[in-house]
Amino acid sequence: MVKTVKTKDLAEMLEKVEAQLAALAERVGRLESPAPAAAAAPVVPAPVKPEISDEEMAAVSAALAAYLGVRVRIRRIRLLSSRAWAQQGRVNIQASHTLQ
Repeated sequence: MVKTVKTKDLAEMLEKVEAQLAALAERVGRLESPAPAAAAAPVVPAPVKPEISDEEMAAVSAALAAYLGVRVRIRRIRLLSSRAWAQQGRVNIQASHTLQ
């Protein structure tokens, strides 16, 4: 079954689409325009130190004791972020794939 569209209806639809496109173009133009100088400075929140729970401390202590074979006293734990660890992990995963 083929639905026919009258020329008048088609013209009205095209006008609506053109109006919507003009409104969208205006919105995009406002969004892409440079922001005022007052709003240019972003607010940077203070860094939050992650706290280590007692369960996590016990897990680290147990892992070290199992690895070293002796009980250890943990004085400090701090998170070190390094891209080298992530890169080495990716290298290991890629190396484990067999090429055919």
